[in-house]
Amino acid sequence: MRGTTLPGALDEAAATGPDVAVSFPSSAERLTLAELAARTTALARALVADGVAPGERIGVFSRNNADFVTAVIAVGRAGAAACPLPLPTSAGDLAGYAARIAAVTSAAGVSRVLVGAGADGLTRRLAPVLGALRFDGIAGLTRSARDGVALPAVSPSDLAIVQFTSGSTAVPKGVVLTHRNVVHGTAAIVDGIGLGDGDHGATWLPLYHDMGLFGALSAILTAVPMTIWSPTTFIKDPASWLRAFAEIGATVAPSPNFGYDALLAALGPDELAGLDLRRWRVALNGAEPVSPVTVARFGAHFAPAGFAPEAMFPVYGMAEATLAVTFPPLGRPPVTTWVDRDRLARDGIAVPVPAGAAAARGLVGVGRPVRGMRLRIVDDERRTVADGTVGEIEIAGDAVTAGYLTAGGTPTAIEADPSGERWLPTGDLGFLLAGELHVSGRRKEMIIVRGVNYYPEDAEALVRDAPGVHRRRCVAVAAADTDESGAGVESLTVIAETTLDDAADRVRLAADLRVAVGSALGLAEVSVRLVAPDALPRTSSGKFRRAEARDLARQ
Repeated sequence: MRGTTLPGALDEAAATGPDVAVSFPSSAERLTLAELAARTTALARALVADGVAPGERIGVFSRNNADFVTAVIAVGRAGAAACPLPLPTSAGDLAGYAARIAAVTSAAGVSRVLVGAGADGLTRRLAPVLGALRFDGIAGLTRSARDGVALPAVSPSDLAIVQFTSGSTAVPKGVVLTHRNVVHGTAAIVDGIGLGDGDHGATWLPLYHDMGLFGALSAILTAVPMTIWSPTTFIKDPASWLRAFAEIGATVAPSPNFGYDALLAALGPDELAGLDLRRWRVALNGAEPVSPVTVARFGAHFAPAGFAPEAMFPVYGMAEATLAVTFPPLGRPPVTTWVDRDRLARDGIAVPVPAGAAAARGLVGVGRPVRGMRLRIVDDERRTVADGTVGEIEIAGDAVTAGYLTAGGTPTAIEADPSGERWLPTGDLGFLLAGELHVSGRRKEMIIVRGVNYYPEDAEALVRDAPGVHRRRCVAVAAADTDESGAGVESLTVIAETTLDDAADRVRLAADLRVAVGSALGLAEVSVRLVAPDALPRTSSGKFRRAEARDLARQ
């Protein structure tokens, strides 16, 4: 992959493997790279003829189909920047969804939105309440393309994509990514997993999410076959998806940790007959905390189907890095470091303990920085800390964004630290051991009760597998409460989904969860809120929205 821009990299991949295909089973589409390159050129010419200006930011609103991939690359070929827009996670709350779209398009300075096949019905409902946006069908524009339209020269420093963060702890931000960022970021992924001849990439993740988009582009720009399903294909029937994945001989696929939990729940030991996972050599696990329990269970459960322990590939990444930050060594089974939970939360020190110790917390190692990436752990004064000391993770490198877009499309640059270097503070907490990163949590999600720090992940791990908790779904948040004197006090509140209807059963479950958390963490200020299945709010990538979950705790 030698191209210095996104369309240039596609053109080189198409020249190398013109017949290599990108397949979309959910929409019954298949494009060779030669066809994809031609289609993106046609759409780019149509956009230029229709008045798209260099540097303009254009929304892309499409399902996981050929239109999405075509539009993202074509917009860049036209000299503009593509802004992938999230689809709604449910059919309800159209007003709330429209408000979120209005917020992100305002932040990116978007006035025109390209609409892919299958999304036109939703845009007809949105158009009356989003009057500032112009919606154009991708198919119609492509048909109007004229061969004589000249395309602008595109530079590696030009803006290619505005990728919105998931918004798990705050309002989504528009991450500014240049063509140079995209080319370097996808090349780092290719290098980190050894992607090449004999591979077949696959994903069900939404393409508007960074893990879905840049994971797919990494294969496409390397002339590796790629199969892209719709997210609903996986969510509705994980078992059928896994069988289809195995049948096409796919070798690489990414998923957040909850996706591996879904596969564990979907296929019992007696349902593995005929399932051949021997070709699955890289199962990237990222986008949310990697659970040592899930990693161990998945490897053991699917071993009879040929899944190798070293195929599980825990990673750390983010939109600001054009996805990849750290990868473990290829061919190494996952490594879990067990540390004292209380010392980690209260003192910020990783003190090793045996795996079976009462206060042990397991943190899965997510490797070292990928090619071209630098990483450091810093304290509140942005000074680097010693190995085994918790601090904020900061990153720098060719694939790292130069800044964000704020309201009205105004760029906000990453500030230089006292040394003059532009290190990006990630907001994530972690520590290094022998050069390997371990992520311990999010700075904004720390729960402080009577001046003592608690990681929400610690409370969640204690109750996630309790009988009555629906599909291990729970979150821990800080919530205001009152003590016996009536004075205000911060408490740790666990919000858990359950299918239990009987009042006595619900009271018993809440009591069990309260005791489990309180006794393990030595914390009296614990409350429990039980909610219906699917009540916990999620981001477009499936992460829990903790800020919104706090509202449930107050109800």
